[in-house]
Amino acid sequence: MTTLVPQPVRTRQCPTVADAMDPCEYWTTDDSTVDQANNVLRGAHLEYLIVRDHDGRCEGLVTRAGLRVFLERSWYGEPTSISTVAHQRGPFTWPTMGLALAALTMRIKRLAVWPVVDDDGYVLGVLTCDRATAVLAAAGAATAPTTAAAA
Repeated sequence: MTTLVPQPVRTRQCPTVADAMDPCEYWTTDDSTVDQANNVLRGAHLEYLIVRDHDGRCEGLVTRAGLRVFLERSWYGEPTSISTVAHQRGPFTWPTMGLALAALTMRIKRLAVWPVVDDDGYVLGVLTCDRATAVLAAAGAATAPTTAAAA
């Protein structure tokens, strides 16, 4: 006789990166210049840009702070390509990764923004520390028992 052991019922779903990622509307290509990327950053009031290759796959992320060194030199110098600038490169996160693990990884690596890609490397969005923290806090509050129910 076979007996079935009851399996615990999973009552709450842990949030994933997909639950917290934001769309990424602005990007630049790896062969654009630092000046071009800076113009996009200033014009759109952004702190970061996704860097894509010619096929549209994510190559990394460049920040204003990362471009500052190159922008301080003379405007009449030789144009510098984004691909030669040190910027955040992979590995990137996936939408199915647990949000708690992604937030921990971002803290360890000191990342403020992390590109989210699909299995083929195409950008789906970005995960920011602030957004991850907010979603994790909301998920924790939603699963916490209320004081009336606990009493």
